[in-house]
Amino acid sequence: MGIQRIESVTYSIDDLDECVRFFTDFGLIPVERTATRATFETLAGQTLHLDTRPDPSLPPALEDGPTLREVVWGVDTEAELAKLVARVSVDREVTRTGDGVHRTRDETGFGLGLALARPKAPDASGGPREANVSGSVRRWNTPLEPVGQVRPLRMCHVALNIPKTGQEEAVAFYLDRLGFRATDVVKPMGTFMQCEGDDDQHNFLLCHRPDRAGVNHVSYEVPGFDDVIEGGNHMIAQGWQEARRLGRHTVGSNVFRFVHAPCGGRVEYAADMDRVDASYETRVHETTPPHHIWTLRTSRDASGNPAS
Repeated sequence: MGIQRIESVTYSIDDLDECVRFFTDFGLIPVERTATRATFETLAGQTLHLDTRPDPSLPPALEDGPTLREVVWGVDTEAELAKLVARVSVDREVTRTGDGVHRTRDETGFGLGLALARPKAPDASGGPREANVSGSVRRWNTPLEPVGQVRPLRMCHVALNIPKTGQEEAVAFYLDRLGFRATDVVKPMGTFMQCEGDDDQHNFLLCHRPDRAGVNHVSYEVPGFDDVIEGGNHMIAQGWQEARRLGRHTVGSNVFRFVHAPCGGRVEYAADMDRVDASYETRVHETTPPHHIWTLRTSRDASGNPAS
């Protein structure tokens, strides 16, 4: 079939202690730490690498400061992996490293890897919670408790900023070489893409920017609405800065909460994204749809007082 999921992401960072504290608060599972590097996992077995001394073989950073340096995509079989590597190798060098990852760069210059997927089945037994509504009662004699420490199930998508110049070639590389398909093309803003082995409305987004490239965000799926809210509340309580108000996206429909990350860009708690299959036809938007269906508002907004 081909690419199944995001397998890993790697950031070059300045402050390892701060980044470790951030992702510990965020709910990822610590795996390894040295004086210069730390690794975390999602419940699905994807890895996040934080490195103050990134491998010099990685492509140069595309923006100043801490930033995303590489996305590795997981492929289902050795045969499919070989096909994808061959397609990519037509006009660029691909190097296989000791960890089994075939490394190169995409059209914009971001580090790109291909490897065999090693999925784990995440335990989502804690949610989503059964909801009660008159005529459809699903929860009996079970008072709800706080979620507690939110544990992201998986990385569900990556969003990268790319310059408008060359955007068509940048998108075509993923569609034609790597087997992604465009699910929503927003002409003024970017292209939402789905990998072959997943059913999320998008796993990848290339956002058009006038003249710059860099990380936009990495999104992490959590079991439900409560996890999005409680996870964001916990991050704020730990002193991290929210990047957007709680809301629900228009494209993809997921509930979201964004937090600024010390590794660069933002991270997102996401729940209840649209799932689409092969019958979903690519939607082309001549103008940019609203960013969200709704965001949280309070009466304090109208009065000019900051919302709490």
